[in-house]
Amino acid sequence: MGVVPPGKRAEKWNRRYDADRLKAIVDAEKPVFYANAVPKFESLAAMEGQVKTVLNTEGISVAQTANFLCFGREMWKLTQNYAGDTAALAAANLIAKWTARGLSPSVLEKLRSQVFNVPAPVGP
Repeated sequence: MGVVPPGKRAEKWNRRYDADRLKAIVDAEKPVFYANAVPKFESLAAMEGQVKTVLNTEGISVAQTANFLCFGREMWKLTQNYAGDTAALAAANLIAKWTARGLSPSVLEKLRSQVFNVPAPVGP
C-alpha cells in the first residue's frame, strides 16, 4: 500500500470538517439532542433536591453542601452507567474518595442508599 500524499490527505480532511456540512448535521439533530437532554436535566435537578433534603435532616452545614452535591453528581453519573455489584463497588470507591476529602462517611452512605438506592458492596 502506497503512502498518501500530504495534499490528498489535507483535501480529505477539509471535506470531512467542512463547517457548513457539520452545521447542517448538528442543526438536523438538535431537536433529538434537546429531547434526550431535558429528561436528564430534570433527573439531575431532582437528585440534587433529594441530596439537599438528606443534608438538611442530617444537619450538614451550608459550607459543606457544595462538596456533598459534587458527590451526588458523581453518584448520579455512576448510576446512569452501572447497576448492581458494579455500582456498589464504584460507590464504595467514591465514598472512600470523599471521606478522604473530609466528608462524613455516614452521610455519604445514607445518600448512597436513600437517594441512589445503591446497596453496600458485599465483600468476600
